[in-house]
Amino acid sequence: MKPVHQRLNLYTVGDEAYVFVPNGEFAATQSLTVHRATGEVVLNPPHTPIPQHAIRSGKSVHGILGMISLSLSEYIVIITGRELKGRLCGHDIFRTSDFDILPLNPNVNVINAPHPVEGHLLALLRSHLQSGNFLFSYGWDITRRLQAQWVSQNIDSNKGFWEVADDRFFWNKFLQTRFIESSGRQDFSNFILPVIYGTFDVRPIFIHGRHMQLALISRRSRYRAGTRYFRRGIDHDGHVANFNESEQLLFVEHQNTTGAVRADDDFAHMFSFVQIRGSVPFFWAEVNTVRYKPDLQVMELPDTPDAIKLHLLEQVSTYGPQTLVNLVNHKGHEKPIKDGYERWVTQLNLPDVRYQYFDFHTECKNMRWDRISLLIDKLQLDLQKQGYFHIDSINPQSNKLQSGTVRTNCMDNLDRTNVVQATLAKHTLNKQLQEAGVLTKEQGVDDFETLSKDFREMWADHADAISKAYAGSGALKSDFTRTNERTRKGLLEDGVKSILRYLKNNFLDGARQDAYDLFTGTWIPRRNPSSMNYLVSDPRPLIIRSAPATASFSLFMICAGLTLPRSSDYSLVYYFFLWIMLLLAATIFMVTYGINYVSWPKLVLLDSIIYYDGPGYRSAKHGMGLKGVNVKLGLDNGTKWLSNKGKVGKEESIPMTRKRVD
Repeated sequence: MKPVHQRLNLYTVGDEAYVFVPNGEFAATQSLTVHRATGEVVLNPPHTPIPQHAIRSGKSVHGILGMISLSLSEYIVIITGRELKGRLCGHDIFRTSDFDILPLNPNVNVINAPHPVEGHLLALLRSHLQSGNFLFSYGWDITRRLQAQWVSQNIDSNKGFWEVADDRFFWNKFLQTRFIESSGRQDFSNFILPVIYGTFDVRPIFIHGRHMQLALISRRSRYRAGTRYFRRGIDHDGHVANFNESEQLLFVEHQNTTGAVRADDDFAHMFSFVQIRGSVPFFWAEVNTVRYKPDLQVMELPDTPDAIKLHLLEQVSTYGPQTLVNLVNHKGHEKPIKDGYERWVTQLNLPDVRYQYFDFHTECKNMRWDRISLLIDKLQLDLQKQGYFHIDSINPQSNKLQSGTVRTNCMDNLDRTNVVQATLAKHTLNKQLQEAGVLTKEQGVDDFETLSKDFREMWADHADAISKAYAGSGALKSDFTRTNERTRKGLLEDGVKSILRYLKNNFLDGARQDAYDLFTGTWIPRRNPSSMNYLVSDPRPLIIRSAPATASFSLFMICAGLTLPRSSDYSLVYYFFLWIMLLLAATIFMVTYGINYVSWPKLVLLDSIIYYDGPGYRSAKHGMGLKGVNVKLGLDNGTKWLSNKGKVGKEESIPMTRKRVD
């Protein structure tokens, strides 16, 4: 495929343009100019001289992430720092570590924006760049699984990386819109660098005189991307929340190879095993109310069967026959999700789709995690039929394709899903090592301490990274993945992580969701910051805003009272009674009107979910106040301050134009 420039020199030509000049092995090729007045991107003829008054940046540019338009200016986002994560198939895999944001408007300063709305949007962009785990390679298509690359290698040879990249995992595709659209008149392939949001780990293995590489990659879909409680279920296009593809790779060197693992792709055996995860594919949500457990909302919409069918058939078309493993509880809060999923799958009765339920918490209660083997037994026939991808360089007739995938879900597609996927990956790794002749039929991964430790650490780190991106904390139950045992220490750590999730999901995730929507192009700003002042203002009624201050001041006065001198045990009883009652009243008020204290997204509003009153199921309507009291306090419209648009017919209200490059 066409190479991507690995290093660029940046020149600023006054207020006129930015010029990117390739450095190194492709230095004789064309440079790129971005005109600041129009945003036009142009490839210059080879050896075009740099204007004498141009100023060279002191930073090296390792890639152009793309261009994004905010309310006052367009910006170029460039990668100025990278960290080598390892080598795969002879190619370096990097993680981004630093960025610069270059304004096209010369009157805009990215540090001190001239308008608070522009400053807010820039802050969202920076937070996403700094918190995301972005991976890329200049010579290997990290967006596609190994099998997809191998199958299409002949027709891909003369294409750019962006042309063959998997659209779902091309995380910066929206930012590359300008370059992609301009490729019709000039070929910008050398400057378009696809980036994924995911994880990557690779480790050397040495067993029985054989050198190997074990790698694990996760790729997060840019569709319906977001945070734990603000992106659940499916959308009308068949995309589900928290969709991730996990690929485990095993490369085995030739038996007579000595020394370290080679830096190229000359392996005797190359294996790939792919699994997927995604939210339960129908319309549902959990509505935060500042209570520990949110309200469960199931929405029976007219196009529910069409959306589910679209999603499942897309998976069949992409991966082959699907085995749907559902780990949701069969009772309690999660029961409506289990029942709804089973009802729709049964009703659709799609070919090449098989449903398998496993009651994880019941089967594995009392820390009996060894009972996950019961699920493996139920999936044995499917795993044999689907197999895994295998390239045998010694005997090409033995090459085989993976002909299907296991799609696993729980409520969050994190903790229970991680444990099951790691178990399936270990089961498959045993089969692959045996087929390659490294292990005998009686041996397994756990018989080799170093291999077992590396495997567990890779999958535990993988689980933590996916969990942090979606829920804001590391994965629960990761002690089992790391140690093969469920421990009391792990239970305590899970308690801390659960509290952290609660705080982030209720009080911080609104801005994080906004950052996802801005970066992926789900929401596009108007070029008029004054029309978006609601992004930087708090329109809640005064009584709503005053309750936290009242509670905080009451708590302070109670603590202060403990230090006051007293003549008897009853001298301050009325003092404490007053402040304790005030604290209690403020707390009850905040719980009663809980949805007013949740950090909601402001770009793509969720009114149609919060106030959904159509057919379906709602576990409760907490946090919406008291009827009658709401009217007297001027809160009869609940949280309508969230939106001036009112309710909409679709799942999410989109106040501004949406645009994608699809």
